Amino acid sequence: MIEIVDGDRIRLIRLNRPETKNAFNEAMYDAVTEALLDADDDPKIAVVVLTGNGDSFSSGTDIIEMAARTSGAPFTSGKYGFPGLADELIRFSKPLLCAVNGIGLGIGVTILGLVDLAFMADDARVKCPFTSLALAPEAGSSITFPQLLGKQNAMWTLLSSEWLTAAECLEMGLIFKVCAGNELLETTMKHASILAGKPISSLVASKNVIMEPIRQSLLEARKREDAAFQELLGKPANIEAMVAFAEKRDPNFSSLGE
Repeated sequence: MIEIVDGDRIRLIRLNRPETKNAFNEAMYDAVTEALLDADDDPKIAVVVLTGNGDSFSSGTDIIEMAARTSGAPFTSGKYGFPGLADELIRFSKPLLCAVNGIGLGIGVTILGLVDLAFMADDARVKCPFTSLALAPEAGSSITFPQLLGKQNAMWTLLSSEWLTAAECLEMGLIFKVCAGNELLETTMKHASILAGKPISSLVASKNVIMEPIRQSLLEARKREDAAFQELLGKPANIEAMVAFAEKRDPNFSSLGE
């Protein structure tokens, strides 16, 4: 599900469901949340780095589990699930770095608004597919994306469901650096090592004074987003999108009156 390697005051978390392009199911949401909570409490961990195994960073929420929520199929919520991970990312007190090693979709993109430094392979690309699934944004991206990208870039990213290249992400301000794929993790870990050499108390205090003025607004935004997401989930347009995905075709929303 995930791999964890601790060393030199850095925790490296690798998403490890390559057969699903590292899609987040309930178990993975729980595992990553637990790994972050543990790192936050561990006095030997100063910095956390998140990346993916295989050719993808994360393809977002597992579409099979999402479909199960709307179809009446058996579905068991995790201990934390998506809401728990999103809230822990907002509250996480230590530096959190992300190495986007391949495609990123959904939470595989919106998470970039909640990490502290994001690095991206030059051949990676990302998109927020919410409107193509007839859903709404998530993970505080309704606040973080306008702040990072500016309103118009954020609108395009969140409303168009179009792919963004690494170069476009850098130009917009969504990521910190673009790296050659074979240098991505090394570059990310070098930056993590610089931070890990600093006193943890200073890192935590410094991040807190930056984040505290916006932390509550992020938590409130996430609740608004979740309400909008739940309102749209299972509606005709969303069902058409799920069916189209299963049938490997483009959805047709023209007859739904939306």
